[in-house]
Amino acid sequence: MSECTCHKNYTLDTLIPKVGIITDIRQETPDVKTFRVNAPDGGKLFEHMPGQCAMVCAPGVSEGMFSITSSPTNKEYQEFSIKKCGMLTDYLHSLQVGDEITVRGPYGNHFPVETELKGKNLLFIAGGIGLAPLRSVINYCRDKKRENPDAYGSLHIIYGSRSKDDLVDYQEILDEWSQDCKVDLTIDREQEGWDGHVGFIPNYVKELKPDLNRTVLICGPPIMIKFTLDGLKELGFQEEQVYTTMELRMKCGIGKCGRCNIGDKYVCKDGPVFRFDELSELPNEY
Repeated sequence: MSECTCHKNYTLDTLIPKVGIITDIRQETPDVKTFRVNAPDGGKLFEHMPGQCAMVCAPGVSEGMFSITSSPTNKEYQEFSIKKCGMLTDYLHSLQVGDEITVRGPYGNHFPVETELKGKNLLFIAGGIGLAPLRSVINYCRDKKRENPDAYGSLHIIYGSRSKDDLVDYQEILDEWSQDCKVDLTIDREQEGWDGHVGFIPNYVKELKPDLNRTVLICGPPIMIKFTLDGLKELGFQEEQVYTTMELRMKCGIGKCGRCNIGDKYVCKDGPVFRFDELSELPNEY
């Protein structure tokens, strides 16, 4: 009998669900919660890199692919920021500390933090829940810079959402990120109690005129990404400088269902992290 190669890109451990215990739940926004998950005997379920995803399952309900939002430098637990928007997420939002879920992973590639991004000045642009996949990279770079100040250059974060109440990780941004990163926040419309910038992200990016020597990591709603990329090009950025993640296209995670296929690429096997010049070569389906 010939050897099965169906899952040759994944180890057996990656394919077998692991039981996770929810040890903390933070209400980030009215419809986003961050779940902290530990192995039953403590510690992390598995190792990952920034930008990778995991399949979170509520047995008997459903399963779905979510970004791992905690940094790999955190050795104590993993976190998932999950927006309430369907049957599975409704159920997950009903869970309490101490409840069990299953998790398998990690899946996909990751942001090239050890190669192309190393030593670079970085610009993170996020919209809404799009901050979740970038949080892992931001904290990874912050931690590595504390170990070695030359590991990465300066970090600039531009983040916006519909309202102040919809800004994910807002307290972490104020208490931690603003201490060692340049942070610019915006909301779509004026709101009582908000004295920061008001306006959509693509226009705000053009207003700020970020340094052209930065490598850009961007994540958010597709329409925001489209107009932000157009704005970056107007400012003089090249597609080779800009990365994004398409984890929302991932379904089975192992390249078998075909639902994440774009041209000759499978998002779950070739991504979810892509550079924009790579996406330009694909059919206009994403």
